[in-house]
Amino acid sequence: MSEGKLNAEKLTTVYLKIKDKRSELSADFKEKDAELLEQLDKVKRALLDYCEDQGVDSVRTSAGLFYRSARTRYWTSDWSSMHEFVLEHEAPELLDKRVNQGNMKQFLEENPDLVPKGLNVDSEYVVSVRRK
Repeated sequence: MSEGKLNAEKLTTVYLKIKDKRSELSADFKEKDAELLEQLDKVKRALLDYCEDQGVDSVRTSAGLFYRSARTRYWTSDWSSMHEFVLEHEAPELLDKRVNQGNMKQFLEENPDLVPKGLNVDSEYVVSVRRK
């Protein structure tokens, strides 16, 4: 066996061992973190209940301060209507500014002579390793 092939085999083996260890550590972390998140949610609920029961929005204790605030989220279940609404009211600021990676790649492949002004592109080689 040539030195290059032996080196490639060794590097692949080492890579897979490291990947396995990371997967093991990640699974263990996720399990423990999920338990802690569940405990945090229970405490948060108790703190919110306390604020509601006491009719207050904030409480200072010797351990720290906690407060409640309203958080509002918006989303749509009808993107077609939302898109029409944004165009009709000339309100593009209602949407986040980001480029859909897959759609842009496909558009550029289908339209190589059409490139939006200001579009930035960054490409790099990546390595993927799979088991036998």
